[in-house]
Amino acid sequence: MKIKRIMSEVKLVIADVEVEINGTMRSSPTLCALIANAEGDESVVPLNTPDGRPIFMKMENAIRL
Repeated sequence: MKIKRIMSEVKLVIADVEVEINGTMRSSPTLCALIANAEGDESVVPLNTPDGRPIFMKMENAIRL
């Protein structure tokens, strides 16, 4: 395994994410990456599922602030 590059513009945050599961709204603390784009807009990308399982960082999962 090797490090290809360091993305210093990414901050790790804990966000209280609300999601609908089986017809009910639930919220849980979620490890997320806070990313700013070139225009200065910020997006939050969850790094784990609401039940705590880790997931890969995908920009398709980004939640715009």
